[in-house]
Amino acid sequence: MTRKPTAASMKKSRRTDVGDAPTPPLRPGGYDPADYAAIVVRSAGEAGLSPLLVMTVLHNEAYKPHHPLLERLWQWWKPAASFGVANMHRATFEQVRQAHGLTGRWQDLRDDPAFAIHVAALYLKDLDQSLPRQHVRRYTRDELLALGYNTGERNMRAFARGVPPGPMARSYLRRFRAHRTCAAKALAACV
Repeated sequence: MTRKPTAASMKKSRRTDVGDAPTPPLRPGGYDPADYAAIVVRSAGEAGLSPLLVMTVLHNEAYKPHHPLLERLWQWWKPAASFGVANMHRATFEQVRQAHGLTGRWQDLRDDPAFAIHVAALYLKDLDQSLPRQHVRRYTRDELLALGYNTGERNMRAFARGVPPGPMARSYLRRFRAHRTCAAKALAACV
C-alpha cells in the first residue's frame, strides 16, 4: 500500500538534524539499543507512535552486530541482507522512502543509526495506519505492529484476523514481549 507524499509529509519526513548517533561497536555483544533512546523518543514522537514500541523493536533487532564494516561484509556474502540498527530490507526501505519522500538511500541505514531509527518509525507508522482498529484480543496493537515489522503488512493483517503466526513469528513475538522491560528501562534512563 503506497501512499503519495504530501508537501507537509515530505518536509516532515526528510531527515535533517536528528542528533549525534554513535556508531555501533565493532566487537560482537557491544551494541546496546539504549544508546539510541533519545533518537527513538524523537523519531517515535514525529511518527505519532509509542517510543516503547520503537525501542522494543530495536531490542528485538539487536541480535547481530550492526557496525557498518560488518554490515558491508555481510552484504557481500548475502546481498539481500537487512541493514542498520533496525534491520530493514531494501524492499521495505524503498516502500517507506517513496511513501514519505525520503532523500536517503538504503545503504545509508548501515552508516547512520539515527536515519535507520527514523525510517523504522515511519514504517511502523505505515503499518499502524493499515492495521484494522478491531483485531483479535490475544495480541495488543503494539504486538501486531511488531509482528508486521518482522513479517510484513499482509501477515500482520492476517494475524489481526486470528490467523495463527508461524514458528518464526511466534519466536519474534516472545522476544518482543521479553524485551519490553529492557526497552522501558532504556527509555526511563533517557528522560
